[in-house]
Amino acid sequence: MKNRAFTLIELLVVIAIIAILAAILFPVFAKAKEAAKLSSCLAQMKQLCLSLEIYNTDSDDNLNPASMRTMNPNDTPTIWTERLQPYVKNENVFIATGSDAGYATDWGTRRVQSVGYSDATGFDPLNGATDGNAVPGTEGFLTVVNATAIPEPTKVGLFAVTPNGPKGDTTSKHRGYVFNPYNGKNDPGGVYSKGLPKISDKNLVVDATDKNYPNSPNLSPGELKPIWARYGPDGNGGGRCPVIFGDTHARVMSANGMNSFGNVIWRFR
Repeated sequence: MKNRAFTLIELLVVIAIIAILAAILFPVFAKAKEAAKLSSCLAQMKQLCLSLEIYNTDSDDNLNPASMRTMNPNDTPTIWTERLQPYVKNENVFIATGSDAGYATDWGTRRVQSVGYSDATGFDPLNGATDGNAVPGTEGFLTVVNATAIPEPTKVGLFAVTPNGPKGDTTSKHRGYVFNPYNGKNDPGGVYSKGLPKISDKNLVVDATDKNYPNSPNLSPGELKPIWARYGPDGNGGGRCPVIFGDTHARVMSANGMNSFGNVIWRFR
C-alpha cells in the first residue's frame, strides 16, 4: 500500500494548532515559574524571620539596626546584614529569588541587596529623630528599638523585597539593603503610623510612570529606597512581595495591599 504524504494544507493546520496551543500554554508556564520564584523567596525570608528572632534574643530583645552609625560622621556605618549573617550562615538567603542581586557584605555593597530591612530600625546618634517624629529620609533614631516597645508587632512590616543593583554594582542609585517608611505617602487622615514607604510593582529606582510616584526615577537615592513587588507585576499594583512582620511571621502581599493606609504599620517609630 502506498504511503500517503501530508498535504500542504494539512501541515499548515497542524502548525496553526501547535501555535495556538503554545500561545495558550506559554503564559501558564510563565505564571507558574513566577509563582515558584515567589514561593522560594517567601521560604528564604521565613529563614530570616527565625534568624532575626535568635538575634533579638541574644541582644536583650533589641532589634538589629538597619544601619548602625557612631558619633563620628566620618565613620562608615555597619548594616544589618553584617550582624545577621552569622545567624543565617547561607548568604543566598539574603538574595530575592529571580533577582540579579548579591549579598551586601558591608556599606560599600549595600546597593546589591534585594531583601530590604526597615530604616525605622536604624541607629544614628547625630540624627535627632525621635519616635513619632521622623521626617522623609530618616535613616536612624537616637536609640536602638526594643522588640517589646513595638506596638502591634503582628502588623509591623520589617522586611520586604527591594530594587537592587546587579552583583558587583558600585555606582547605581539603588539602596537595596533598606526601604524607608518615611518617603512615601502620608495618611490622608493625618495618622502618623499609617504613613507609607514608596511601594510599587515597578522598579521605582529606574522605572517611570508609576501612578503614585510619577517623579520616579528622578529622585535622589535617599528619596527612593522603595519596596518592589516584583513577582507577577501588572504595572497597576498587582505585583506581589513577601513581607516579614514584627512577630516574625511572613506573608505575601500585593503592591496595592501594601499601599492601603493602615494595612501594614511601616512607621512604627
